[in-house]
Amino acid sequence: MITNILRILTTRSARPFIFKSNCNYNLDLNAKNLGLYFHIPFCKKICSFCPYYKIEYDRSLLKNFHNALLKEIKLVSGLSVKRRDIESIYFGGGTPALMVDYLPEIIDLVRNLFNIKGNMGIELHPRDINETLLGKLKKCGFNMISVGIQSFQDRCISTLGREKIDSIDKLKLVKEFKFTVVDVDLIFGIPGQTKEDLTDDFITAVENGATQISTYPFIEFSYAKIKNKPLNRKLKKQMLESLLGISEKTGYRRNSIWTFSKDNLPGYSSVTRDNFIGFGPSAATLLQSIFKINTFSVRQYIKCLDDNKLPTALSLKFSPRTRALYWFFWSAYKLYISGDNFYGLFGKKLDNIFKLELYWAKKFKYIEKYSGGYKLTDKGAYLFHLIEQTYTRQYIDKTWRMALSNPWPKRIALY
Repeated sequence: MITNILRILTTRSARPFIFKSNCNYNLDLNAKNLGLYFHIPFCKKICSFCPYYKIEYDRSLLKNFHNALLKEIKLVSGLSVKRRDIESIYFGGGTPALMVDYLPEIIDLVRNLFNIKGNMGIELHPRDINETLLGKLKKCGFNMISVGIQSFQDRCISTLGREKIDSIDKLKLVKEFKFTVVDVDLIFGIPGQTKEDLTDDFITAVENGATQISTYPFIEFSYAKIKNKPLNRKLKKQMLESLLGISEKTGYRRNSIWTFSKDNLPGYSSVTRDNFIGFGPSAATLLQSIFKINTFSVRQYIKCLDDNKLPTALSLKFSPRTRALYWFFWSAYKLYISGDNFYGLFGKKLDNIFKLELYWAKKFKYIEKYSGGYKLTDKGAYLFHLIEQTYTRQYIDKTWRMALSNPWPKRIALY
């Protein structure tokens, strides 16, 4: 209901967002601030709480996937008449570490076809961290890593269905390799979790080398096989408030709704980028006029690329306003809505396009003016915390659930 009302008000249209299987849109790679994302869908053990597309590790299938991934990179790069500049690279999953011996070939190909100008990041499960792995990642050129700790409390880890690991020792090892950015992922709202648990987790991450701490609310996805429901809104709010308090005490700056980092260091985020190309099954691509999603099937992904076809399952054609709205949403997630960035991307003034939205947001004290645009107030940040969770349940959950049930869905309408 909330997403429906907001969609109508902000798009000025009753028409839903519609993903179609008609994927004949041209991919215009002439986009500013372009990034790359690689989705590695293999896991040795499937975590029930994780909503992302993944399958159990299969050595022979992994090799075929690797070959298909190289083909997709070549096909996409061939859509541009010149080498594009790439501002960031992220590998997520799944468990990208399972492909560590294939990464040099992938990175070499990317460097041959694109101009890599920014940071390279990769997600890691603490179970996989060892000296050999970290050394190989450094040699490939990765300077940012994100470690999915989720919690340092054995009780919380058990509730999530994960095996117990000495995550502190793993982080101490990571610290020795001196990556520019070390992000630690934590979850709040886990059944049975307390504010004290979360505060202790934050402090432990700080004391063991985290330059950024990402704290995500536990969200129940309809297709995830979790046994216990997340904590309620009131308790989640209390936990979020405790995070604001401990981040201030430890000197970490809030740089998005749910992330906190040290000053003067780049943030780790695979989604808050102006434009990006996604590779691998379930990976999304965001460009100036289109948002597309690859098939949620490793085997169909491989088959498609064996036929030298892009594995696009669904595409959403943006109108100029809906594309600007997408930017606005993720800018709000980052707490700062930059008028200069908006003008650079769209060639229009932010205040002209979103005059009503900005007026009412200021009126209700959700945002305040700053020299380059607007920033969310604490009140506005909490509202966005609620909106983002609703958006996840209503839009992302539905899209991913349908894509998981059918690798080639014909149409998905989001109201």
